[in-house]
Formats: sequence, C-alpha cells, structure tokens
Amino acid sequence: MAATHEPRPVPFAMRDPLRVPRERYYDREFFELEKEHLWPRVWQMACRLEEIPRPGDFVEYEICDQSILVVRQDDRSVKAFHNACRHRATQLCEGSGRLTGKQIVCPFHGWRWNLDGSNSFVYGADGFAPECLRPEDIRLRECQVDTWGACVWINMDPDARPLREALSPAAELLDAVGAEHMRVWWWKETILNANWKMAQEAFHEGYHVAATHPQLTFGLGEDYPTGNVEYTAFGNGHARFQGRFDPTAGGVSQGRGAEAFLERSRTLWEGQDAMTLERDLHVFRGVKNRVPPGEDFATAAIKALFDYAEGAGIPLRPTPEGVRLWGGQVFLFPNFMILPQFGNALSYRVRPHGDDPEQCRFEVWSLTMYPEGEEPGRAALKGRFAPDDTDNWGLIPRQDFGNIARQQRGVHSRGHREHRLATEWERAISNMHVELDRHLAR
Repeated sequence: MAATHEPRPVPFAMRDPLRVPRERYYDREFFELEKEHLWPRVWQMACRLEEIPRPGDFVEYEICDQSILVVRQDDRSVKAFHNACRHRATQLCEGSGRLTGKQIVCPFHGWRWNLDGSNSFVYGADGFAPECLRPEDIRLRECQVDTWGACVWINMDPDARPLREALSPAAELLDAVGAEHMRVWWWKETILNANWKMAQEAFHEGYHVAATHPQLTFGLGEDYPTGNVEYTAFGNGHARFQGRFDPTAGGVSQGRGAEAFLERSRTLWEGQDAMTLERDLHVFRGVKNRVPPGEDFATAAIKALFDYAEGAGIPLRPTPEGVRLWGGQVFLFPNFMILPQFGNALSYRVRPHGDDPEQCRFEVWSLTMYPEGEEPGRAALKGRFAPDDTDNWGLIPRQDFGNIARQQRGVHSRGHREHRLATEWERAISNMHVELDRHLAR
C-alpha cells in the first residue's frame, strides 16, 4: 500500500470559518510557511502579455525571496526561468527590458543563454570539468508557465495541475466579460503597511461601501442596501460578488433615471479613472436628451455604449452572464482580482513586500478595450506612489488604502483576538483562508 501523507499542522488555523485568528496577519512562522508551501506551489499572475510584446522582451517577477524571469520567445510563446546563473547563482536580469542580441547574460562572469534557456556560451570553458558543463545541467531552470486573460501565469511546482483547472471556475466567469481583450489604461503601485491578505480582503466585499465610500451611496448613508449584492465562494479558493440586478435595465444600485446613472458614472470616473472612463461618460451623456419619458435611461445608455463600440471596432461582446458581472468582482486565489464594467476593469495584484509580513506591494491596473488594431504599445508601470498621494490616486483608492493600514495596526490590539466574519457579505474572505490552510498543510 502507498504511504499516506499526514497533513502538516498549521499554526493559527481556521478552526471556525467565521473567525480568523489575528496572528495570520503578522506571525513570522505563518509567513514562513506561506513562503515555503504557498507561493512556490500555486499559479500566480506574473505579468501582462503586453509587458513583453516582442521576442527578447523580459519581465522579472518577484515573490518573497524568489525571482522569476519571464521571457518572450521567437515563436511568441513565453517561458519562465528561475532568475539565477547556473554558475554561481548571480541574478541574471532585474526589472524589465529587452535582451540585447536575444541573449540572457550573467553580469558576473559573462555566461550566456538563448531565449529558450539553453546555454550558448561559457567563458573559459576549458577550465571546467566536462561533467560540470553538461548542456542539460547548465540550462536555466524552468517554471511552469501558461497564459490566460491576457496575462502570463507561473508556477514553480513542476507537478502542479494545469492552469485552467486551477483557475476554474473563476476564469470562465471572466471569459464572459472578454478579459482577454482588455489592455492597460494605466498601471501603478503602492506599498501598504499591511499583510498581503489584509490588503486584498478589503476588496472581497461591498459591505464597506457605505462607511468607506459614502459618496457612492448618493445620500443614502446607512440606508444603502447591503442585500443588493450576492456573494459566491467557489472551490480552489476563488470567489465572486455581483449585483442582484441586470445592469442593462437600470437596477437598484445605479438608479433608473438619467441623473442618477450619470452621477454614478461621473463619480466612478473622477474617483478612480477605472471601470467607468471618460469615454463611457461621453457616450452616456450623448443620449441624455434622446431618451423618451418613461423609457429606462440605463438600458438606452448601455445600448448606446454597445453601438459606439461596434462602430469603433472595440471588441465589447460580453455574454449576458458577463454583463451581470459588471460592477462586481472575481477573485482568483491567491492574490489577483478583476472588477469589470462597461468593457473596462480594475485589476489588483497583492503580494508580500520583501521579507516583512506586515508590508505588501499593492498594484492597480485600470484596463479597457481599445479599437482592434489600435492597442497601445508595451505596458509599463507608471510608478510607485505613496498611498495618500492625491496627484496619483483618486479618492476611492485613497479611502481604501487608509482603512487597510488602520486595520493592520488594529490586529495588534490586546483587545482583539480574531476577526469575526459575516456569513453572507464576507464569505470570500473565509473561503480564501480555508484554501490557504489547505496549501500550508500539504
């Protein structure tokens, strides 16, 4: 009989799905377990495809103490390598760029590799024993790599299951909104004084809108309905929330009248320049005086958006299920989120910053669909900005960032032992932690 593997004990484990021990957000032992048993064994979004549009383009993906080199190949496929020289471990590339002569070159002793990871040159090779330079031994070590949703995904585990299996059913939900057609409008990042899980949990629920973003309640305040959003937790740690209404027919959240719809659209554009863009607002305003009395304005506005997209050659072709997801969110375990609306989306990636359990890198993409053939060039990070930088972050993300840092400080309070979660509004948070424990126990 085959030996059975005993589950590894997990400190501060989820004994109750409605209670999250506070130590999971700062404990060093827990953080080290994540470094050893989560990040090296899970599929994670390493870069967007438009960051490496041409053969020889590369991006360095960092996660904790690991560095992965993602490289576009001559046949336009993608490979991912552990970013260490096969001689004495020197880091080969940093940041992003284009490889000179399509060669990966060690800056220490000049060893070189082709785009496919095969070695092309060893300086002073006659000084090495032949068994030290066997071609297969000095190839760059590869990670599993695959693409989905206009992104490159990597997994350091050679035995990991296929990407689409791991991302199911979340990937199928985002296929319905045309995620593969979205490209970068802008891309920025910040460093938050918070654990990576703490930071992303703020975006697993809409329960915080009334208190954190009062401008989005349009005067309703605490009367803003919590029940207008439905939450679904999936296997593999993924989750979704979406409105309990059809966005093409007005609905509770958006209001059926022209003024309510336009005000909400303007507030989202001005507050974050994402999900709703100025282009959309222009289209919506263009039909304001053309909708007969008694006709639902939101329905007419969305139809005008589809008509505009068709005329401009924009591939805005969501399924009915995809349209329902507009204004909602899909979370892909362990650390990637997309919030689609109107052929645009907010996208977040959250990962540990350095070796500090209480700091994280929080990246934000505003994505949109461009006319076919007019997609922008190589995507580049605009910069790293302080979370309270009013010149580079709109009001909505600044409100969220401020709460996240305060929450991290709060978990150290002697009066707080655990988070208590709502059965409905916060089920995605519980689901994420349960899946995390499954990885840590393997």
